[in-house]
Amino acid sequence: MSFLSKVTDFIGGSLFKELKDGVMAYFPPDMTPAQKMEAEIKIQQFLHQKELDANRILNESAQQLDKRIREQEGTASDLKAIPILGTLILFLRGVQRPLWGFATLYMDFKWFFEVHNFDEQQQTALIVINVLVLGFLFGERTIKNLEPLIIKVFGKSSQK
Repeated sequence: MSFLSKVTDFIGGSLFKELKDGVMAYFPPDMTPAQKMEAEIKIQQFLHQKELDANRILNESAQQLDKRIREQEGTASDLKAIPILGTLILFLRGVQRPLWGFATLYMDFKWFFEVHNFDEQQQTALIVINVLVLGFLFGERTIKNLEPLIIKVFGKSSQK
């Protein structure tokens, strides 16, 4: 979840709901149910407009950030302008993920299925590479879900 979506959830969800609940808690006790309903509708409309404004501002900020990144770092179309090197860089950028995935798969195969003794430093490096590559390929959520299993498996092996 990105920072901007967290801010949007906070502003759109909890902040405006708390404001509405706070204002409604201080309604005069002698208000009729119709007056309370009308005031609640007006508050709801006001908060909805403020939520729309906040979302618009956040979207504009995200667009400005994207524009700034494009201006400073360039885009893929900028690389195409460089005759041979640009095409090579685009190719290498595109092939990086599968290359790392297959390299990690190959190293894991050697580690698990061949009679090859890795020393402790090589095993630690392989574990780190696996976590980085798998985290990149499948996302942080997968690693977080597997964390208890990783701790259980590698916690026991380090205690031996």
